[in-house]
Amino acid sequence: MKNIFIGIAGGTASGKTTVSKKLHNGTKDFGSVSILRMDDYYKSFDELSLEERKKINYDHPNSYDVDLFIDHLKKLKAGQAINKPIYDFVNHKRSDEIEVIFPADVIIIEGIMLFAIPELLPFYDIKVFVDTPNDIRFIRRLQRDINERGRTLESVITQYLTTVRPMHMQFVEPSKIHADLIVPEGGENLVAMDVLITKIINILTNVK
Repeated sequence: MKNIFIGIAGGTASGKTTVSKKLHNGTKDFGSVSILRMDDYYKSFDELSLEERKKINYDHPNSYDVDLFIDHLKKLKAGQAINKPIYDFVNHKRSDEIEVIFPADVIIIEGIMLFAIPELLPFYDIKVFVDTPNDIRFIRRLQRDINERGRTLESVITQYLTTVRPMHMQFVEPSKIHADLIVPEGGENLVAMDVLITKIINILTNVK
């Protein structure tokens, strides 16, 4: 199956999901589009208690089940459906449910470590890095984690200072050197969105 893999990387709360949704909405009339989020591929650590799982550094590449992620990317590339895990951010583990992701003309893949793990780089046909200022990302994460993930203000601040920010500087920020396109302000950058959507439509049109 001939398909296009688009990697959308960037720091936490940089706007990757917004970019993914806009690319999906802008190209779905020209071919099938699926979205895959690397966040669902965190290791489950079922053998640990909830309190122990809370202490894990989830902003390090080792916190991901990279082998399963690569296996699923290969299957999608080959035109096979996958049973994607669904991660439960409240309990810091995989839920008992799965989501079937079908192969598509365009596979949009988003995650903070997409370009920081060397084995993943060959999969992407287009690599996009969403570059948003640190203060804006922190405020967005604070709002998201409190409202959607059951975190406390103190826990979000502690996690940001101890793991999120240091790991961003060590792994995520340097990885943008691999990007084909760096998009300031993410989905709010209408010019960049238009360029990307036009590029994808052109590829789909030529393939068909």
